[in-house]
Amino acid sequence: MMKIFFYFLAGFVLYISQPVYAQQNPVFPGWYADPEGIIYNNEYWVFPTYSARYEDQIFFDAFSSKDFVTWKKHHRIIDTAEVKWAKKAMWAPSVFQKDKKYYLFFGANDVHKGEIGGIGVAVADKPQGPYKDLLGKPLINDIVNGAQPIDQFVFKDKDGQYYMYYGGWQHCNVVKLSPDFKSLVPFDDGTIYKEVTPENYVEGPFMFIRNNKYYFMWSEGGWGLPNYKVAYAIADSPFGPFKRIGNILEQDPAIATGAGHHSVIKVPNKDQYYIVYHRRPLGKTGANERETCIDVMTFDANGYINPVKMTFEGVKHKLK
Repeated sequence: MMKIFFYFLAGFVLYISQPVYAQQNPVFPGWYADPEGIIYNNEYWVFPTYSARYEDQIFFDAFSSKDFVTWKKHHRIIDTAEVKWAKKAMWAPSVFQKDKKYYLFFGANDVHKGEIGGIGVAVADKPQGPYKDLLGKPLINDIVNGAQPIDQFVFKDKDGQYYMYYGGWQHCNVVKLSPDFKSLVPFDDGTIYKEVTPENYVEGPFMFIRNNKYYFMWSEGGWGLPNYKVAYAIADSPFGPFKRIGNILEQDPAIATGAGHHSVIKVPNKDQYYIVYHRRPLGKTGANERETCIDVMTFDANGYINPVKMTFEGVKHKLK
């Protein structure tokens, strides 16, 4: 009897000494895609697309957390009742703070030639809204250089100038934003739109600066397919040229498929980065069955992005 008890006790000690990881991916429940992550007021925030039929995509929710583990949902921070010209397909928020105001750029209506829709702008006094339509119409309605006006990302350059990268249908443009975000400003050569499409680009542009280099990222493949993935380039200018280096996030047969349309969060004052993205759980095939996840993103000694390892554990990092 004592021997049996000893084996039981030894096994129990061995069991409790093993590391136990809580599953943190997806980071919050529900079908959400195209997540933009940002730090506001010492909190992590994620602004995703509600992943559903186009006709049901008539609002945005937001989520906030101190540690990537416990998330608070902020329901319906803006919807089509506020944005009168938006009827469906509200997609891919891009968010930032300027002059004590919070801005949210978004796509709506899955616009085609001759239709009303495209990229809109909303503003609020708090990250959780409520957001108000800034213009009462799209900022960009037209299809220029073959780029559908969706998947906008607003980027602040080192000199304080704000640019917006956007585009679906395998084309990407960059435009210069006015200080009040109510209009587009011509470049020095008089043009309004510059095409910066890299090889294999499909949609979902994102930009950040590291060690004075411009890291331009985008999604490839089909958003409703297993082969959705993320690629990147490195340039010396916000206008490129962006020479494709390779993929850094893609499906893993042990974890999930359809990994893409991401953003990146940098921890303040540290060379520490997290990639915020959506993926499709194994066994799911519906195009809108997408969930938001966060994993670590690292670099090699030469500054190239290492392939991201998708996990179920996710990450935990409490902001100071």
